[in-house]
Amino acid sequence: MAAVEWSKSVGKDSAKPVRMRAGEAFVQALKDEGVEVIFGYPGGAVLPIYDILYSADIKHVLVRHEQGAAFMAEGYARATGRPAVCLATSGPGATNLVTGIANAYMDSIPVVFFTGNVATAAIGSDAFQEADITGITLPITKHNYLVKDARDLPRVIREAFHIASSGRPGPVLIDLPKDVTVAEIDYVYPERVDIPGYKPTYRGNMRQILEAAHAINLAERPVLYVGGGAVHSGAHEEVRALAEKANLPVAMTLMGLGVFPADHPLSLGMLGMHGTVAANWAVDRCDLLIACGARFDDRVTGDLSKFAPHAKVIHIDIDPAEISKNVVADIPIVGDLKLVLQDLIEKVQPKRPEAWLKQIDEWKKEYPLRYYPRDGEIMPQRVIEAIYEVTGGDAICTADVGQHQMWLAQYYGFKQPRSHISSGGLGAMGFGFPAAIGAAVGCPGRQVWSITGDGGFQMNLQELATVKSYNIPVKVAIINNSFLGMVRQWQELFFDRHYSHSDLHTNPDFVKIAEAYGVRGLRVTKEEELAPALEEAARHDGPFVLDIHVAREENVFPMIPSGKSVADMVGLKGRLES
Repeated sequence: MAAVEWSKSVGKDSAKPVRMRAGEAFVQALKDEGVEVIFGYPGGAVLPIYDILYSADIKHVLVRHEQGAAFMAEGYARATGRPAVCLATSGPGATNLVTGIANAYMDSIPVVFFTGNVATAAIGSDAFQEADITGITLPITKHNYLVKDARDLPRVIREAFHIASSGRPGPVLIDLPKDVTVAEIDYVYPERVDIPGYKPTYRGNMRQILEAAHAINLAERPVLYVGGGAVHSGAHEEVRALAEKANLPVAMTLMGLGVFPADHPLSLGMLGMHGTVAANWAVDRCDLLIACGARFDDRVTGDLSKFAPHAKVIHIDIDPAEISKNVVADIPIVGDLKLVLQDLIEKVQPKRPEAWLKQIDEWKKEYPLRYYPRDGEIMPQRVIEAIYEVTGGDAICTADVGQHQMWLAQYYGFKQPRSHISSGGLGAMGFGFPAAIGAAVGCPGRQVWSITGDGGFQMNLQELATVKSYNIPVKVAIINNSFLGMVRQWQELFFDRHYSHSDLHTNPDFVKIAEAYGVRGLRVTKEEELAPALEEAARHDGPFVLDIHVAREENVFPMIPSGKSVADMVGLKGRLES
């Protein structure tokens, strides 16, 4: 049969059906969804699709490990706000995606994952490279499909993108048996989606909104608590408008950083385990807590019985399952945060709680984030400050997981949404570098920095081949303390300094590894080398790896120990003895 002519209008609803193979329908459906790039890795079960991709005008980024593909797709989706696409083969290819799928699920990231499978007749026979990936991922996807009839493929793909990107976003998986992808179908791509039982609520209940406005108008010690849902909703302008109209101090979760400018007078910074003193004390003493797209995660609340003990709680979230799940909401509002806040802003009266704002300013001045330099050592906090200076605070920064993740959150000062990309709920090491690649692919022209640790970088450093192949200008700053830093910190504070299997003193030479992949690398061991090295990396027109050796046993403070309350906070002045 003749090859299909790739188009943005092939087979749309009332248009005349076009006869094509299901593999061609797969590519055409992605184009009809506006997909520009696929992150993937080929294998036997998806070779029919890859044969179509050979001549299709859609970009494919060849990764070096399927986990890297999953994290790249997440980085793309987080940076752009558009659903991303990831493609892997059956069996081990599919199971290598599982951590990335779980990560996307925990952080509500819209990614459509496609996996190959053995032929339908062989499913359940323990065939070569067979895995029940729909069964495996059922708890960690918003929805998933096993397509057994090729004629269902256009509808399934249309539904998958709708589910992934509507309501509370999340990953959707589509499993494609090999024989399905070679079957011929009459392609018509549906314009509309109607899924019985799935009707997200976007407009908030006006009576609840009026009650929330009344509570805000009466509050003497209010706090806005803003989470990742504000990013997904695109509600940053509304958050700022509400905060400024009623002079509400704003505390952000790790996932909410950038929704409200860090340098704004009303910003409290991050709250929670490694949040600022001002943010945590404000939440502890507030009389009204307005939760916006946040889920009261344990890293924020600590001991639930002692969290915000004096506060009436307004909880706004598009997912009704989150309302009162961890903290009982006095005023629950289900709806899209951007739309709810638009209605709420109209009902809130301008006010300025002078005594409350004065108290918060005093906390900020008395207990700022601080650290204490040591002679002959580079302080990791200083690295983050220096990256901010070199980038002007305008870069997209991704983090891996651990101490450097918290230092980035504390010291970079994010000013705009979708600039801070971090593995929040799952805390997946190996996330940061591939996520930066995905962000750079999705946002060409933006500076993208991967702030990573020496432990996490080694989990996916094979993707240096990917940045080299496509000349993706990601700058990697390895905060190298030759430890699993956060593990070591907990061992120091809670396990009598028993550094059990957390010492990475046998780390490889990261500069040589970068150079082996054809990527420019530079080692930094003295503070006077730091700024020039960062500037050189920023000027370089391709990928760049900086191996920055920092103080080995520096800790992240402040810190509320796991399961404890604000009263148990340590390191208020930047060191444990405070």
